[in-house]
Amino acid sequence: MKKIFLLTIFFVSQIIPQSGKFIFLPDGLNILPFKANMQEARLGILYFPDNANLKVDIGNAVDILGYNFDDDKFAMGIEFMAYALSTNYQGRRLQIDALDGFFGGNASLSIPCENGNLLFRFRIIHNSAHFVDGHYDFKNDRWSKNIYPIPFTQDFGEITSAYHTNFEMHEFKYYGSIGYSSLVRPSLIKKWWANIGWEFYIKVTDNFFEKPVNVFVANQIKLAGMPKYKLNYNNMLGIKLGEVEAKGVVFYFDYYLGNNYFSEYYYNRIKKFGIGFFVDFL
Repeated sequence: MKKIFLLTIFFVSQIIPQSGKFIFLPDGLNILPFKANMQEARLGILYFPDNANLKVDIGNAVDILGYNFDDDKFAMGIEFMAYALSTNYQGRRLQIDALDGFFGGNASLSIPCENGNLLFRFRIIHNSAHFVDGHYDFKNDRWSKNIYPIPFTQDFGEITSAYHTNFEMHEFKYYGSIGYSSLVRPSLIKKWWANIGWEFYIKVTDNFFEKPVNVFVANQIKLAGMPKYKLNYNNMLGIKLGEVEAKGVVFYFDYYLGNNYFSEYYYNRIKKFGIGFFVDFL
C-alpha cells in the first residue's frame, strides 16, 4: 500500500496547477459510480428469482476536498461500502451468508470538452471477504455444505479514464480501467486486471414530479485472473428517475456471467439474472 500511496501523491502533484479555488466538502460527486461495476458504492438490493437470494448493497462515497481551476474540477474523497449475500429470512431477520467489504479513497478529475466531459479517477481500495452466521449450520455445528472460509484480501489501486457526452435527449459514457493489487490472498489470484464499459441513456420525459426520466443500458467487461484470466460480463437495462449525473432512483434488470462477485466463492463461474434498484446519491 505504501507504493500506491506514493503514486497517489505523485498523481495529485502533477494534475493540480499552482492557482485555483480550494473547496472543503464540495457539492455532489465529481464522478458518479459506474452503473455496471459491481465494486462501486451504492445503496440498493438485487433480487435473484431463481433462488430468491438477495445481493444487499450498503455504501457511500463522499468528496471531501475539491479544487477548481477554470472549468476543470479536481476532488479527493473516501469510499466505504459492502455487499452481502442474503440466502434466507428466519426469525424476522435476513440470513447473511457472505460479505464483501471495501474501504479506501479516490482522486478524480473532470475536464469539460465539447458536448461532454473527460473524466479520470484513481482509487485505492482495501477489499476483504467473509462468511457470516448465515453460512454456519448451528444445528450440526459446522460450516454449511462443508465450505470453509477463505482469508480473501485484495489491496488494490485502480486508474479509470472515461468520456461522457451530453446531448439534449441522450447521453453516452464509456470508460476503461486498469488495476493492480499490491496484496492478494489467496496468492494464486492474479494481481493485474482490466475492464471496459459503457452507459447509454435516452430521456423519455422531463416532467416526472419536475424531474426527468431516463431509460438506460449499461455494460461492463472485466478481465481478471481468479485464478486463470477469464472475461466477466455484467449487463443492465433500467430506468433512472432523475438527472443522469445527479441524485436519483434506479430500477433495473441485470444479467451477469463470470466469476462469483462474492469473493468467498470467487472460484465459481456463475450465470445470474436479477431484478433490483439502487439510489444514486450526491
